[in-house]
Amino acid sequence: MGFDLQRLANAVAQHGRVARVAIAGIQGSSPREVGAAMLVWRNGQSGTIGGGALEFELANSALNVNGKRLSRHVLGPELGQCCGGAVQIVTEVFDQNTLPIAHHGIVARAVDGTDTMPLRVQKLFKDARGGAVIDAQLCQGWFIEVEHKATRELWIWGAGHVGRALVSTLAPLPEFATTWIDTSPDRFPRDVPSSVKQVPAHTPAALVKHAPATAEHIILTYSHTLDLELCHQLLLHDFRFAGLIGSKSKWARFRSRLTALGHQKAQITRITCPIGNPNLGKHPQAIAIGVGSSLLRSSQTVAQKQRNSA
Repeated sequence: MGFDLQRLANAVAQHGRVARVAIAGIQGSSPREVGAAMLVWRNGQSGTIGGGALEFELANSALNVNGKRLSRHVLGPELGQCCGGAVQIVTEVFDQNTLPIAHHGIVARAVDGTDTMPLRVQKLFKDARGGAVIDAQLCQGWFIEVEHKATRELWIWGAGHVGRALVSTLAPLPEFATTWIDTSPDRFPRDVPSSVKQVPAHTPAALVKHAPATAEHIILTYSHTLDLELCHQLLLHDFRFAGLIGSKSKWARFRSRLTALGHQKAQITRITCPIGNPNLGKHPQAIAIGVGSSLLRSSQTVAQKQRNSA
C-alpha cells in the first residue's frame, strides 16, 4: 500500500475536485491499517478506509474541507462501532493545481502545525534514499507515505468471461500492475479499469518476449491453439508464475505437445494447470476468486521475503 498518485491524478482529471481521506494513526482496534485511503468526489468515491459508519460520515463531509484537515475519531462512543479504538484521519482536497508529488519515493506534507520540515522527517527522507523501508506515519505534525508502486506484473491473456471476472476481481488490489491482452479491441469490455493496460494484438504470443522475466501470467484465451502457443513461448522466455485454464485432460495433451516442441519435463511442470480452486465450481467469478486467492497467498510469501531482505 502507498499513496497512489496516478490514481488520484486520474480521478482529478475525470471529476475535477477530489478529496483523499486516509487513516494516519491508530489507537486500539481499527477496521483498516495506517495508510488505507479512499477518494471522494461529487456523487462518487473509490477505495475504502473500512468501518461502515466511519467511512459514511467522512465521505459525506470530505469535500467540505478547505485544503486539509487532521481529525480524531473514537469509534465506539462517537460512531457506535464495536472496534473499540480510535483513528486519526487526514482529509485533503485536490484539484489540477494542487496535486502532490513524491520526493525520493516519499509523499510528505504538514497536516498539523508548522510547514517547516522537522528533523525527524528529514531523517526519514535520508533513510529512504538509503533504501530503508518507510511505513506510513504521522511524525511531528507531518503525514509521511510511500509513493505507491505496483510490486507485481500480472499479464492476463484473454478477455472472455473468465478474463473479465479476473480483471474485475484483481484490478482494485494495489500490488498488481495488470496488462490485459486479446486479439482485437472489441474483445474487451467498455469499462476497463484505468489501472489496467489493455493491449489488442493480432498475434498475442509475439508479445511474450516483451514481458518481464518476473511477470506472472494467467492464460485463458478462447483458443486452445493460442493457449498452447503462449505456453510454448513462455517456456522459451521466463516467468515467475504461469497458470493455464483447463481440465486435467487438456493439460495432459498440452504436456505431450510441449514435450514434442522440445521442452523438458522440469520446465513444463512450472506451468500450473488447472488454475484456481476446482472445489469452488466453474462459474467465471468462482474461478476468478480461486485464482485471486492463490495469487494473494503467494503475495504474502513475496512480501515476507521483501521484509526479511530489507
